[in-house]
Amino acid sequence: MDDKPANGRSGGWKQDPAGVRKNILAVAMAEFAANGLSGARIDEIAAKTSTSKRMIYYYFGDKEGLYRRVLEEAYREVRAGEQELELDHVPPVEALKLLAEFTFDHHSRHPDFIRLVMIENIHHGAYLERSELIRPLNAGAVQKLETICRRGREVGVFREDVTPLQLHWHISAMSFFNVSNRTSFSHIFGTDLFSAGGQEALKKQMVEMVVGLALKPHRRSRGSAESRRHFRGDTK
Repeated sequence: MDDKPANGRSGGWKQDPAGVRKNILAVAMAEFAANGLSGARIDEIAAKTSTSKRMIYYYFGDKEGLYRRVLEEAYREVRAGEQELELDHVPPVEALKLLAEFTFDHHSRHPDFIRLVMIENIHHGAYLERSELIRPLNAGAVQKLETICRRGREVGVFREDVTPLQLHWHISAMSFFNVSNRTSFSHIFGTDLFSAGGQEALKKQMVEMVVGLALKPHRRSRGSAESRRHFRGDTK
């Protein structure tokens, strides 16, 4: 019988609709990441939730509607994490460092997010285009970098010819590849880079490359002592 109550309580979905939607999205995210849009089944998702198939359709319309909402939630989570960094009052070099570190760590901890993005690329971004939320939601990522870059230029440490969008691309590319190609890379070259120590080294190198790209050339050439001062935000 397809009327299983949410949270094991009769009428529970009426008492906690937000909780029910959150539960559905969490289960659906794992299912879509593992099986893709075509391979995921609403019956399987419903069986793993605290609600029913009927309520999934009630909240999300159909499987494609649920998939689109899962994409939105995945992007919302990463953008919310960036906002929680509260970088507006952090010196610009340190702010860029923290943002790059966050992205690397987030992607490493959320492989389902990476798989969903890979799946959406297989669909040529069709469901991203149908979403009214994803584009404005992700605009905040570049806007945050725009603020960091503007502050860095104002204090004379950042280049004028490196754009926030370019920096976002570099941060995303290295953080994404670290997860998306982990299996194939490991089979071919071994797993050393994916040990705890290997991941810390990769993260440090990625941050150094991104910050080095943003810094003016003469700032990069002053050696390690100067570099350490930049990471503390000391531009004197």
